[in-house]
Amino acid sequence: MDQVIVFATLGAALVLFVWGKIRYDFVALIALFIVTIFRIIPTEEAFSGFGHPAVITVAAVMVISKGLQNSGLIDLIGRWTMKLGKSIILQVFALSIVVAVASAFMNNVGALAIMMPVAIHLARKSGNPPSYLLMPIAFASLLGGMMTMIGTPPNIIIATFRQDVTGTPFRLFDFTPVGLPLVVSGIVIISLLGWRLLPKRKGQDSQEDSFHIDDYITEVRVTKESKIRGKTIADIHDMKDIEITILGLIRRKQRIHAPDNSEVLKLNDIIILEADSDSIRTFVDISGVKLMGGKQFRKDALGSKDIAIREAIVMNDSKLAGKTAASLNMRSKYGINLLAVARNNKRLRNRLDHIKFRPGDVLLLQGRNHNLSDTINNIGCLPLAERGLRIGYQKKIPLTLGIFGLGILAVVTGILPVQIAFTLAALLIVLTKVVSFREVYDDIDWSIIILLGAMIPVGIALQLSGGADLIADQILLISSGLPIWFVLTLLMIVTMLLSDIINNAATAVLMAPIAINIAQGFNVSLDPFLMVIAVGASSAFLTPIGHQSNTLVMGPGGYKFSDYWKLGLPLEILIVIISIPLILNIWPL
Repeated sequence: MDQVIVFATLGAALVLFVWGKIRYDFVALIALFIVTIFRIIPTEEAFSGFGHPAVITVAAVMVISKGLQNSGLIDLIGRWTMKLGKSIILQVFALSIVVAVASAFMNNVGALAIMMPVAIHLARKSGNPPSYLLMPIAFASLLGGMMTMIGTPPNIIIATFRQDVTGTPFRLFDFTPVGLPLVVSGIVIISLLGWRLLPKRKGQDSQEDSFHIDDYITEVRVTKESKIRGKTIADIHDMKDIEITILGLIRRKQRIHAPDNSEVLKLNDIIILEADSDSIRTFVDISGVKLMGGKQFRKDALGSKDIAIREAIVMNDSKLAGKTAASLNMRSKYGINLLAVARNNKRLRNRLDHIKFRPGDVLLLQGRNHNLSDTINNIGCLPLAERGLRIGYQKKIPLTLGIFGLGILAVVTGILPVQIAFTLAALLIVLTKVVSFREVYDDIDWSIIILLGAMIPVGIALQLSGGADLIADQILLISSGLPIWFVLTLLMIVTMLLSDIINNAATAVLMAPIAINIAQGFNVSLDPFLMVIAVGASSAFLTPIGHQSNTLVMGPGGYKFSDYWKLGLPLEILIVIISIPLILNIWPL
């Protein structure tokens, strides 16, 4: 009877996962409550999953990821990639390498979200469609997670399953001998061939035009501290690393259209300029001017911990459509400032607060960090990517890398288990103010935490009910007389297909007990079987719903559901062909 309940619960959960109308973390909670109500899991252990080492480690890695982002390290890497030429092969290769390496040590989605605006801008600058770059780097984020234990939740889960059975978990870099060749071969294929399989869409049918962020219109004020005070407009154009277009000048409330290059800038002059968001940040940092939108937050200086800047797109049903910042009184009504506006292929002539918003406009918004994301959603806008401008932000690259490096050293040398070492590293990152206390709670993906905390007991229920044994026995029966490599291949394919339609962490939780039972049935080492599950669970390349990275690039890339398998299927076939021999060679039976 218990097996029937468990299989019915998992079947219903699978249907709900695929249906997508109920969030996957709530689906996991529903499954947890069912197996608990029927006493397959004791009630006192129903929430034991939330204290599981895998859950704690995943949360700590998310905080560390935010620390790496805040440190300024990714900004430096992003500026380097912006110097790439127009070669699409070189662009795909370099961006994929950066995202993959970052994903090995931080949250996959975080690594992708940081580099996505860079990829979009690079594509526009070189005349290539963003669709050629975005899916490759999304897939690179999944590949990169395979390289280390902390690179992706499935690896952390698999490591803890091994500890439960053998008493020893997989170590931090035990995944690297298999993951690194997969990353290298995968990125080579994506760079040379993969992007050619992707659609090149332009015009009204493509969503990519909503992400043209090369032409923000913004206003800055010359202050006493400004380094350009007393200099001419020609001097600004001659400044190194400055890429802006000056559209006008406002002096004593009088506007000067197309000011002469010999015009000398004076105190309180307002410069109307056009530039992309990175160039705005660079200009403000170097010149010392002040963004006009930031002046209304009286006690919160631009770049302070509680003030953030986000890029957002005006959607068709937005409350802003057809209105101006002045008519909306955005600061008093919504608690946000408008810093800049971008409109595809249009040069805006009005003052910033008198521009009528249109669907597709990209806005640079400033507000308090704790409610800015909610406000963007409430006004009917879509956040482009949470990277912000972080103007005047104090870089803490050596400090952050030092803390992270000590955490890795503690794990590698066996001084501390990973859940302790990385939680301690996360705590130090917060105490040294690389990540604020508020950001800790804002940037942990609680849906993943709830999913893991709920699904781990459900996976235990599959074992306790004998369901995992039953599935393993059937696979053993079917594969009787067949070589082990065939069974491993079958397991990997099943895991891949499951990961393409439900969350990869849930896939690992469900498939790991089955893999362990099959290994025990063959009376062989369970290591290659667990590695197969780890690789398969991280190979969600066929659909946009299999992983958040795939979903994130769907809109900006203008992709359709059917576009993913065109690149994803060859990639999954390549992974199966390469990984099975590698796993059997590195983790012998």
